[in-house]
This record gives sequence, C-alpha cells and structure tokens, in this order.
Amino acid sequence: MDNYPLISVVIPTYRREKLLQDSIVDVLKQEYPHFEVLVVDQTQTHEPETQAFLEEMSAAGKIKLMRLDWASLPGARNYAVRRSQGEIILFIDDDVELEPGFLSAHVKNYLQNPEIGAVAGRVFDRMKLGDSGGKLEIEYLPPEAMDPGIAWYHIDLVHTTKPQQVLTARGCNMSFRREIFTKYGLRFDERFRGSAVREESDFCLRVRKTGYKIWYDPEAHLVHLGEETGGCHDISMRSLNYQITFYHNHFLLGLKNLTFTQALRLYGRLFDCHVLGNPPCYKSGSPIKVATRGVFYVLGFLKAVGSMIQSLWNDGQIYSRLDQQV
Repeated sequence: MDNYPLISVVIPTYRREKLLQDSIVDVLKQEYPHFEVLVVDQTQTHEPETQAFLEEMSAAGKIKLMRLDWASLPGARNYAVRRSQGEIILFIDDDVELEPGFLSAHVKNYLQNPEIGAVAGRVFDRMKLGDSGGKLEIEYLPPEAMDPGIAWYHIDLVHTTKPQQVLTARGCNMSFRREIFTKYGLRFDERFRGSAVREESDFCLRVRKTGYKIWYDPEAHLVHLGEETGGCHDISMRSLNYQITFYHNHFLLGLKNLTFTQALRLYGRLFDCHVLGNPPCYKSGSPIKVATRGVFYVLGFLKAVGSMIQSLWNDGQIYSRLDQQV
C-alpha cells in the first residue's frame, strides 16, 4: 500500500439527498486501495434516510463527515483541504456516477509525470451530451482553449477524447498535488459567490503560475447528473443576486488573473454571449431582456471592482476565518 499515494476525495454537498448517497457509495466501491472520503455537509436538515446513511457511514469510519452552518463551495473546499491527509486531493460533486477505476485513472498521471500538478477529468455532462446528441468527438482542443482571454468559450471537457495539457479543470472532477496547497499556499477564493462559477478557473490559473501543468485525462471520467435542485442551484437560488454574482465572478477572474488585453477580450465575449445572447449562449434577443442583462453586467463589474479594492485590507476568505483550526 505504500506504493499507492493516499487520495483525499472531497465531496462538498448542499441540500442533496439520494444522489449524495449514491455518489458516496460509488466512491466507496473504488478499487484503489488507499483513500479517504471527506464529506463537507452544508445542509441544515436532511431527510431521515439520508441523515441515517451519513451517520452510519461516519460511525463505521468509511467517511469523515463535517457539518457546517454556512454555504460556500470554495469555502467548503478550503475547509476540507485543511483536514485532509492525502498526497492527492480530488474534488467531485455530490451528484456524480463513478466507475471503479476512477481514482486510479487520476493517480497514474501524477506517478507518470512529475510536471503534472493537477488533473482535469472528463465529464460526461448529461445536459451537454444531450445538446450535442452524444455524437460529437474532439481529439484536441483548439489553440484558443489555452488563451485565458477567450479560452472559456473553447474549452470542452465533455467531448474531448485525447489526453492533453489544458488551462483549467471542471470543479466536479479535478485533483491536485497536496503541495499546491502546502508549498505554494494556494486556496480557493471565497469571494466567488452564488453558484461560484469560475472559482475553479481562478484556482487553476494560479496553479499554472507555480510551473505545474494541468493535464486532461479522458480516462479519469465521471457522469455529472446536473441535478436541477440542491447544490449550487440552491445556494444561488437563481435570484437577482445570482445574476449579479454571475457577472461579478467573471469580472473578478479577469481583474485578478488577466492582462488588460486578455480581460477586455473576456469581458467582450461575456457581453456578446450572456448579455446580447449570441451563440453559444442562445439567449432571448428581446430588447427588454438584453437591457436587463446589461444592467446585471454593469452591476457585476462594479461589484468586482469593489471586491478588488476591498482586498487591499480584506482578502475575502470569510469562511476560512470562521474556522478555528486555521
């Protein structure tokens, strides 16, 4: 067993029931011999069956169950990292399906190539596969997928079939060497709010600055069910605040990590796609809806600028500061 690095499998969860149970069972069925499972539960009250399941798994030592009275995806990730023991830290969602070789597929990349600091697994996303009819296959991503200004509209970790270096992973299926957090002191930025869109992209851009590569391995695949209730859907509630934080998170990504030219390109594509509704967003072109989205766009920018100014005296890691073990 000494030849197998310990993997810490982290599952942040919020208001998920049966799917959470199924995801945990799939992890526990893994053939890999050396792993721990950390469930960071931000649900106030579970259904009795789920509550009993979690307590049983915890009492049996099969999972480490951590209950929090706040809800933040990046905050939950940081909380688990501080309590993990693994040489490899792997993050999955609470609505996924795994095959038995999933953990081994992640680990082999680290053993084979010391230059790899993170592994992005393939995500069989049911919604996106449905949109493509399941027939689309991409061998290699285009050069634009490595350009931080426009990559977000060219990266496809659903249909891509060949291993290759990538700019970012998807948060539901990504792993990192432990020293990313210890030696380099990286943390997920808890200022990414609402659905926390782009929090993993922000983190991966900072991982790249360490000199490590982010490697895409299609063999490290899972099925992401994309459940419409629970998870980030409930955290954000798709309210007016959700709309503002959606744009805030994109602008924050750019302000933190991109050059002026790269940021302008990102914000231009963001406006073209999410405000005007042009492909690949395909949103309504109604003047009223476009104007409404434009207001959210501006408010999101102002809020992101405020976050950057505030960072001069407050790094925004509000949930980590609540943790007495920091």
